Amino acid sequence: MKQRKNGLYPAVSDELAAVMKSGWADTELRGLAPIAQAAHTAARRAALSARFPGERIVVPAGNLRTRANDTEYPFRAGTEYVHLTGDQTQDAVLVLEPLPDSGHQATAYLLPRSDRENGEFWLDGQGELWVGRRHSLAEAEQLLGLPCKDVRKVADELREATGPVRVVRGYDAGIEAALTDKVTAERDAGLKVFLSELRLVKDDFEIAELQKACDSTARGFEDVVRALDQAAATSERYIEGTFFLRARVEGNDVGYGSICAAGPHATTLHWVRNDGPVRSGELLLLDAGVETHSLYTADVTRTLPVSGRFSPLQRKIYDAVYASQQAGIDAVKPGAAYRDFHEASQRVLAEKLVEWGLLEGPVERVLELALQRRWTLHGTGHMLGLDVHDCAQARTEAYVDCTLEPGMVLTVEPGLYFQADDLTVPEEYRGIGVRIEDDILVTADGNRNLSAALPREAGEVEAWMAALRG
Repeated sequence: MKQRKNGLYPAVSDELAAVMKSGWADTELRGLAPIAQAAHTAARRAALSARFPGERIVVPAGNLRTRANDTEYPFRAGTEYVHLTGDQTQDAVLVLEPLPDSGHQATAYLLPRSDRENGEFWLDGQGELWVGRRHSLAEAEQLLGLPCKDVRKVADELREATGPVRVVRGYDAGIEAALTDKVTAERDAGLKVFLSELRLVKDDFEIAELQKACDSTARGFEDVVRALDQAAATSERYIEGTFFLRARVEGNDVGYGSICAAGPHATTLHWVRNDGPVRSGELLLLDAGVETHSLYTADVTRTLPVSGRFSPLQRKIYDAVYASQQAGIDAVKPGAAYRDFHEASQRVLAEKLVEWGLLEGPVERVLELALQRRWTLHGTGHMLGLDVHDCAQARTEAYVDCTLEPGMVLTVEPGLYFQADDLTVPEEYRGIGVRIEDDILVTADGNRNLSAALPREAGEVEAWMAALRG
């Protein structure tokens, strides 16, 4: 075990080593029930096995990343690994080894309990007395529903592997090095694409988790509204911290960096500095989502008047975005093209911009040339799940050119953003940014708004804020 350079104890006496080996109770957990998603993860591994017969599949969870010197960022396991196992432990690796006849043997390679004989559990920086107990391999087998082995042996085993191999890249450099002469970039890219597309349609467990994430997110938005006076006395960071508290109490974390954009910062699409003032009379664009303990995230945006009431111009712009979003939500249904909701939303925005004299019509010309993008910029939504921008490596024909199916979950999030230095719009528009975003499940007969607990219509938003602030 490597000692810290300037540690106060340069050596371990034999007597201390002996003391630390003994006197510990048996803490092995027995009779554990499988995790809630175990049947679903088994089905996903079966689909993966069927797609790549005769090939060895390697899916790492990833390693700790250094933040500074000897401190690390909080660990978040790789999406593909979590989706296929339900496990979230660092350094883990899922291996699907092809069987002689057909199919694969799936094995999770994990770190076992810290060794008490050699002192690892108290001398190593990742020993259990420093960072907490982890499951034994036997415990993990019960929880995950698949065989588990010591991950410290997997690199050597993979070096000896024969036949075609595919690995999910970007998570574990040691595993990739062990496979360097056995994999190809083309095969590995194909694996990444398949695993992205495997997440396009959510199962019952995933839908329930996304609903849980949205419900917690709604409570986080309520927390923020109640804290607006304190935020006005400090900065956007009070809003960020307020929402983060809800995310950590009810979930694992925030699913992405919260956008707490007040005033003209609302016109910056990914404003995550969150260090600006919060002023009465301006708008707060809050784009935030709670990530559940199983790592499914919500992605919700509301644009709120800091004072509790929209000005006439703020409301005019807000109502336009609301109408755009409603048109997009109405277009989400099974059998519809994925692009339909985007096009429906963009049409409304283009109509409003022509109506206000900011663009020269006709509307069809504006849409053909995408001129509305000066003030709306982004697409109207994306798939949602374990990643906030889920299924990102899917083929275009399977994603933006697909037909919607029940079980797909996507965001609908149009916006209008008038930059503070935009001389092409009247001065009173400048510095106003509005986005409204909800998480929409495609159902057998239409759609369900998973984030409907938060009001969207301007009058309802004002009444909701007034009730929360007393």
